[in-house]
Amino acid sequence: MNPSPPFPPAHAFPRDFVWGVATSAFQIEGGAAEDGKGPSIWDAFCRVPGAIADASSGDVACDHYHRWAADLDLVKSLGVDAYRFSVSWPRVQPDGRGEWNAKGLDFYDRLVDGLVSRGIQPYLTLNHWDLPEALQARGGWAARDTVHRFVDYARHVARRLGDRVATITTHNEPWVIATLGHEHGNFAPGIKSRATAMQVSHHLMLSHGLALQALRAQGCKSRLGIVLNLSPIRAATDDADDIAQARLEDGRSVRWYMDPLFNGAYPPDVLEHLGRDAPRVEAGDLETLRTPMDFLGLNYYTRSVVSASGAWDIKASGKPLTDMGWEVYPEGLTELLLRLHRDWRLPPLYVKENGAAFQDSLVDGRVHDIERTDYIARHIAAVAEALRQGVPMAGYMVWSLLDNFEWASGYEKRFGIVHVDYATQRRTLKDSALWYRDFLQAQKAARRVPASSSNEFAGS
Repeated sequence: MNPSPPFPPAHAFPRDFVWGVATSAFQIEGGAAEDGKGPSIWDAFCRVPGAIADASSGDVACDHYHRWAADLDLVKSLGVDAYRFSVSWPRVQPDGRGEWNAKGLDFYDRLVDGLVSRGIQPYLTLNHWDLPEALQARGGWAARDTVHRFVDYARHVARRLGDRVATITTHNEPWVIATLGHEHGNFAPGIKSRATAMQVSHHLMLSHGLALQALRAQGCKSRLGIVLNLSPIRAATDDADDIAQARLEDGRSVRWYMDPLFNGAYPPDVLEHLGRDAPRVEAGDLETLRTPMDFLGLNYYTRSVVSASGAWDIKASGKPLTDMGWEVYPEGLTELLLRLHRDWRLPPLYVKENGAAFQDSLVDGRVHDIERTDYIARHIAAVAEALRQGVPMAGYMVWSLLDNFEWASGYEKRFGIVHVDYATQRRTLKDSALWYRDFLQAQKAARRVPASSSNEFAGS
């Protein structure tokens, strides 16, 4: 492997800092109609002509539903502390209401027990976008009743698994569900209405707060929080129109979620901009939204540069781009973490997803993904810098453990540190996985020496 950039001292990270890898149910499980599982909105969206770039689906994906034990052995081989996964709501409750599916619940029992027996902390996500299609037929997240169905779902899953999982995340990236799924329409369920999207965003946040209250009321011991996708937003130029546009985009993608969670109010400038498209908020909702959390998770991939004219060329910065066409900008992660720490009173922070897609090639049994290794290394260094400046960081997780179904991109984009041959389902550790394993070994070694010792090292 080519040399990776230098790392900060190993003791830059607290001894209890959590290192992990992450996945989601729809992207890896497959078993789309097995053992009583019901369809999700993504199962339905995959059937829409032209919705998925390669016309694929999550029917098989990585076949994790059948290969979970071997996949957990692979996770253990990396030496991580934690594994972030999601529960498929339609697998455990096919209609999103009413009867529970015993075989689906049994699967997650086995998964959680398998993690615990391997010494890996389970980090559970309740909603990673795969809403039961039966609930979508009744209005989906635009209907307030779905809020209460989600709370019932959260209670049941916590009763079944909460005694063994370290953390429970309510929602992963509500902005994506609301904006990409209900305003732009390029993600499930494929709706194009700004007013609907904003109502969906409010219902997601409301269900988060109510679920936290319900789980605590029933004695759940897991730490509870939410995961947001956040980026620093920058104006393309010093032009007043660009600056105003950047402020608005920051409001819609960052402050729209952070302000109600921590201040109990939506940002006034965004409400004014939305006008009649602003969500309907009932009495008591805002107080519920700010229910205290045990942690805040964030997913970071790149920054956002905004131009009022839409004319900014992403290649103008000269930064390398990922296969998604996203700028590689690790310093943006430090910038974002410092801003969150400055502007809101936060619980411990986790980076719950961070990674990159590149055009990998399996050659002679190896994947030499130099760009991905460099990407991960530099973003870990960005977290270390935020820690140095006082941000309460609690953990970092690579996205993703496996190459998988990448939503509207199908199987064309590979984010995994483990290569998956979709024809044979063979897994191959990429060089980035080997590097991450070695890095974690160095971290564990550093935990065994006094914190005052200097133990600088570089990636292999």
